[in-house]
Amino acid sequence: MRIGVLTGGGDCPGLNAVIRAAVRKGSEVYGHEFLGFRDGWKGPLENVTMPLDVGTTRGILPRGGTILGSSRTNPLKVDGGVDRIQANLDSLGVDALIAIGGEDTLGVATALASAGVTVVGVPKTIDNDLGATDYTFGFDTAVQIAVDAIDRLHTTAESHHRVLIVEVMGRHAGWIALHSGLAGGANVILIPERPFDIDQVCAYIEHRFASHYSPIVVVAEGAQPKEGTMELQAGELDAFGHVRLGGIGQVLEREIQARTGYESRQTVLGHVQRGGTPTAYDRVLATRFGLHAIDAVHEGESGVMVALRGTEIVRVPLSAATSELKTVPLERYEEVEVFFG
Repeated sequence: MRIGVLTGGGDCPGLNAVIRAAVRKGSEVYGHEFLGFRDGWKGPLENVTMPLDVGTTRGILPRGGTILGSSRTNPLKVDGGVDRIQANLDSLGVDALIAIGGEDTLGVATALASAGVTVVGVPKTIDNDLGATDYTFGFDTAVQIAVDAIDRLHTTAESHHRVLIVEVMGRHAGWIALHSGLAGGANVILIPERPFDIDQVCAYIEHRFASHYSPIVVVAEGAQPKEGTMELQAGELDAFGHVRLGGIGQVLEREIQARTGYESRQTVLGHVQRGGTPTAYDRVLATRFGLHAIDAVHEGESGVMVALRGTEIVRVPLSAATSELKTVPLERYEEVEVFFG
């Protein structure tokens, strides 16, 4: 069997571990052949490939990013995109496809599976917002990077008596902000699921300074103020219709300083959260996903995704993974509010 592998969407620590595991087991245990598609869905859409075997995947376990490259190319927005991919897979003799990605990548995989392509998905998102899986690899790394930054910023905040605002990733789900803020001892955590009251945020900050300590505010990039309290500018859209976010930290810096009189500074972690070596947890989870993905392909499965349930890796329909985002429940957010202020 000849199996194609691609990585789509934003890069994520652990992608290379998935590729390595699938290729190693698929080649040495099952005797399958592999072909790497470059730059996400652009690869099968435009026939852009690279060799993929035990040799080309050796030594990539600790490396961040993806040796296959990635993009946000959306074949569903290209006339005849699905048909072109099917034709290219046939011309290359590819019998099955392992698609590693998030909501958008797996949404395309779902459409291809419906069209008759043999596809197995692997969940990837540092935001941890994919349904049907308890955790996704990359999330633990992103949280640890954010916590390291918050730990360092505490000392600067105390030295200069400033408000320090840390903007982390999280378009629609605040898992990174919630976990890193809680682990890093933040005094305010703002997430997309709970519109914030800027006056309440400032009250928390005033209370923190009154205790002779300086506040740290952790905010997800997709956090929104309550309607009518602050204005945010909308950004341009990408190929999947998502607004390019960023800027909430800057807005908060300005608003907090104007309303409280305390000097405020923002730190935007941005792509730093995506890069670098994955944590041990993410390496193990990504490796297990890769091993189970190749098992599913070998057994003739299609239209499924490997997922983590408790400590076990299971298979779920691709449609279940992409039908609904996993957002932070209100009760989880309320748990940490005791530490605000």
